[in-house]
Amino acid sequence: MRYLVILLSLAVAAGIVAARRRFVVVRVAGTSMVPTYQPGDRVLIRRGGRAVLRRGQVVVFRRLQPDGAGSSGRTPGLRGTEWLIKRVAAMPGDTVPDQVAPGVHAVPGDVVPADRLVVLGDGPISSDSRHWGYLPVSEVLGVVIRRLT
Repeated sequence: MRYLVILLSLAVAAGIVAARRRFVVVRVAGTSMVPTYQPGDRVLIRRGGRAVLRRGQVVVFRRLQPDGAGSSGRTPGLRGTEWLIKRVAAMPGDTVPDQVAPGVHAVPGDVVPADRLVVLGDGPISSDSRHWGYLPVSEVLGVVIRRLT
């Protein structure tokens, strides 16, 4: 009986560790995703899954540098990073949306480069691909599964 309790405890602990690696809760800051998400909402994120990103999904990603470049390569951890939340408007190979073309220096008919995304906020005021260009796929933490609050 004692071994069964130990095995069960180990299984539960392993499940918790696996869930923490796969899922993250992020608090929404700012109004760029209103009305979909309000400031202060908590959302559940499925980490990874970059290979299955689709247009229309809401993603959480590391804040870009002012020039649109990705992170320095150094990973400060989840708590030490500023995360943004936006909706995927175009995937690699998709035609660059007209409203984003000036921000990415594209001409009509250009396509989104490999390993890049176009992301837009749902709200009328949003700093997004229209302002800082393409989002490197490598900066995506994960996809929003649902609102928790």
